[in-house]
Amino acid sequence: MTRILILQGHPDPAEGHLDHALADAYREGAEKAGVAVDTLTIAHRDFPLLKNQAEFVDETVPPAILEAQELIEVAHHIVLIYPLWLGDMPALVKGFLEQTLRPAFVGDGDMNRLRHTRLKGRSVRIVVTMGMPALAYRWFYGAHSLKSLERNIFRFCGFGPIRHTLIGQNGGDAAARERWLKKMRELGHAAR
Repeated sequence: MTRILILQGHPDPAEGHLDHALADAYREGAEKAGVAVDTLTIAHRDFPLLKNQAEFVDETVPPAILEAQELIEVAHHIVLIYPLWLGDMPALVKGFLEQTLRPAFVGDGDMNRLRHTRLKGRSVRIVVTMGMPALAYRWFYGAHSLKSLERNIFRFCGFGPIRHTLIGQNGGDAAARERWLKKMRELGHAAR
């Protein structure tokens, strides 16, 4: 059976943001298709930020991160949803990825390799919400932070294929928001 892990990356732990609704819609679609879904809300995790290389390569992992690693290991597909803040993912999401995707977890502990394969075969969907039009982010800014996340984190750690969905103007008006929620249900139903 296919298993999906939704990583809810909005840094505000309070519900009610568009990102939360998108995650719920994706989950609803996947469960309707009979897919097992786990959701991990990053803002509910208690973990320190890594401050030096020794901490990064240390195999002592905080319990909240160990649980995340276990969920990633059993997942076939990962969905990461976050808002664009200052042109990039929120610091909490980056800190979570740094803690979770440590060398000992993604491979043989050698981060100098060009690519790791331990997590190979796990696909990823990145959903980014933003206040600006998605077209401006994609074409004027070159979607620089998204490309970095895809190439320098997910591909480097062995994930693939990697797909993304950009939602501009915070989903738009009520009708546009409903279209986005419908699209997320469809993606969840297809486990994509």
